[in-house]
Amino acid sequence: ACLVGSEMCIRDRYKGGIRVGEKTDKELYHEFLQENMTSFEEIIIRHKDKLIYFIMRYVKNIDIAEDLAQDVFVYILIHRQSYDFNYSLKTYLFTIAKSKSLNYLKRENKISCLDENSIIDLQDLEEKVFLNERKNNLKIAMQKLKPEYQNAIYLADIEELSYKEISQIMKKPESSIKVLIHRARKNLKEILKKEAEKYER
Repeated sequence: ACLVGSEMCIRDRYKGGIRVGEKTDKELYHEFLQENMTSFEEIIIRHKDKLIYFIMRYVKNIDIAEDLAQDVFVYILIHRQSYDFNYSLKTYLFTIAKSKSLNYLKRENKISCLDENSIIDLQDLEEKVFLNERKNNLKIAMQKLKPEYQNAIYLADIEELSYKEISQIMKKPESSIKVLIHRARKNLKEILKKEAEKYER
């Protein structure tokens, strides 16, 4: 059976986000370390779609992104003791996801595909994330940014991670991350402005 698909039996009791009174990621992970597989399934449900969305920015293929997201959770399952509770679980998962994505691209000799002209096909997943026309315009504008800027904005403004967490995921100094996010937001603003001017003509 597919590991990532194992959440089907408890999908109905989770609708996205952490509800009031729900356990935190770290509480679930503590239970997972005590062989509670239901808690592990809850971790999968909570983070799977976001991981797939993030990985898509590298591999540009939904099937591969789903496989690599599954690999992330398999890694967690096998190396469960490796997680450092000083960091958020989300940061840990995204760091592993980035590593596996880059390793895949190296194996497939597709690193050259990560250029600033890349337009990423995120149709199926983004239908769940962007629910109105304004957000759809933002999605299109983000696709015109180079991948490094896309990832920075996604982690900062959609996942709402801290500079410290983003620096850990992207393997850059915190000071560089601040500059990167500033430039990414500036570029995105310019793109949105140009698109608005086209619409007004």
